[in-house]
Amino acid sequence: MKDMDKRLAALPKLAQEAKKESKKYFANLKRRTPRNLDYVMQELHDAEFEKTDCLSCGNCCKTTSPIFTEKDVERISKHLKMKVANFESQYLERDEDDFMVLNSPGPCNFFDESDNSCFIYDVRPKACSEYPHTNRKKFIQLTDLTLNNTEICPAAYNIVEELKKKLPLVSKVKKRRS
Repeated sequence: MKDMDKRLAALPKLAQEAKKESKKYFANLKRRTPRNLDYVMQELHDAEFEKTDCLSCGNCCKTTSPIFTEKDVERISKHLKMKVANFESQYLERDEDDFMVLNSPGPCNFFDESDNSCFIYDVRPKACSEYPHTNRKKFIQLTDLTLNNTEICPAAYNIVEELKKKLPLVSKVKKRRS
């Protein structure tokens, strides 16, 4: 088993073990959000992806479906020389939240398992190009999504763990006077 395969096999358990602590951390972060949070997240994201090769992993493409916007559907359909309606009927469905997602449980229809590449990489959905969303503005609004992504993406897990070290939060319990 390759190193990445071992990391991916261990990741769900690692993320679950850290989830309670991370959830509490993010709750505290929401209460007292540092002004520089987006800047710190951008730094952590950039540092992590300088050493992370997504092609050695591909777990996001193997396990989850991105949300497809109308623009994504139009762009990808055109690239595949398909009519939008045909693309939607062949590849997509509406989920319980009324989002357009892949109609297959995984891996992604456009994922090449031989080298973890994407057949439509240059026109991929916005959700794919922004994954794992750890460098987005207003990051504080994405903490629930980020927690979920730590179970899928080793880089997201590493970024969250580094964030907890870089911006440690100390819970202050106020004592009431009797």
